[in-house]
Amino acid sequence: MTVQAEAPASSADTARARIRELIISGDFAPGSRLRERDLSQTLAVSRVPVREALQQLEAEGFIDASPRRGATVKQITLRDVNELFEVRLSLEVLAARLAAQAAARGQSSSRLQQMMDQAEEATLRHDHAQIPLTNTALHAEIVAMGGNSLLEYSMKPLLGRMQWLFTLTGHRDPQVQCAEHLSLCKAIYDGKPDLAAALAFAHVELGREPSLQGLAGRLPES
Repeated sequence: MTVQAEAPASSADTARARIRELIISGDFAPGSRLRERDLSQTLAVSRVPVREALQQLEAEGFIDASPRRGATVKQITLRDVNELFEVRLSLEVLAARLAAQAAARGQSSSRLQQMMDQAEEATLRHDHAQIPLTNTALHAEIVAMGGNSLLEYSMKPLLGRMQWLFTLTGHRDPQVQCAEHLSLCKAIYDGKPDLAAALAFAHVELGREPSLQGLAGRLPES
């Protein structure tokens, strides 16, 4: 059987990923204007894919757009963070359950194990730039492993916001998060849906209060 190579990313996808990266890193601060011409020059692409990228990032909640001001980086608030946790409590619990059910049916968990290894390595290195990236990739793989295309489609725009949250909450102990991830992944490898769902719920809920407390004073209420 011939394995088809993945289609190369479009210019708009590449521009979106780069702009999102600059927003998450803080290079593009909340409230700063994003001008198509400047972005086109910075990213060395035409204005058409930049325009498409900005439209996608608005849909994902990274920018605000208005006819008068154009595109500006969204100011994330404590309310936004809390709402993200509420949605994660539903979708990620379902994702963990479905992934464990897939493992119980004999589906390979090798890719999830690879993502967990990378996240653990980044944690052990105290690589604070890579930890949010690898943790986000781990959560994305749990969703993908479940094989539910609608859930994957629903989670796709949230994963970028999760990476943004993980970057903002770098003050949290990464060792604790890594230990929770290891327990969750083991339940998935072992094909235990109820345990995986319970651990996913606990993992998300245990992170809510420390995240909100750590961001209080740094982010506006709403």
